[in-house]
Amino acid sequence: MIEFFLDAYKNATVFQIVIEFLAFVLGILSVWFAKKENIWVYPTGLLATILTSYLLYIAGYLGDMMINVYFTIMSLYGWYYWSKKDNNDTNLAITRINDKEKIIGIVLFFITIFVVFGIYNYFDYEIKIENYFDIFTSGIFFTAMWYMAKKKIENWTLWIFGDIIVVPLYAYRGLGMLALQYLIFTILAIAAYLEWKKILNNNIQQ
Repeated sequence: MIEFFLDAYKNATVFQIVIEFLAFVLGILSVWFAKKENIWVYPTGLLATILTSYLLYIAGYLGDMMINVYFTIMSLYGWYYWSKKDNNDTNLAITRINDKEKIIGIVLFFITIFVVFGIYNYFDYEIKIENYFDIFTSGIFFTAMWYMAKKKIENWTLWIFGDIIVVPLYAYRGLGMLALQYLIFTILAIAAYLEWKKILNNNIQQ
């Protein structure tokens, strides 16, 4: 297992390894801050997604790169949205999605799939079996990120599902640190869901 992890970095430069490690640490910090409803989720996440986009561009994984470019944009949106105060001068509260948001999420999921598939075809990339997983998880993660910006508890359900898919995918591709990162993401997402659910239930009872 250790040899498999290390072999992936035989041809990597020191710069690439450092960038991946920074993305690894910042990504975990971002999910931890999200779990705690801390607005630092967005500054740390913004840096992590920029670095990860660069790494995926170099590796040629276009679908995954597009996910992280979107994460970068959504980090700015979420940062703004979480910073807003309502009329009672309180921060955005955790809620569940309503019917309208559910429909928007489904539409966003399918639009994302078609867009990423179109990008692969536009740049004449050979679409392998693993790339279909990219395309599918793109839809999941795009939707999850939008729900997170809105502080919808369902974002964690989507993160968990998507993370479980990409852990073995990154390991197969030789991106060991990213595979380990998403494994940690899965654990944190489960803990975050339970914590947000507790907060949501307390808010409902009040």
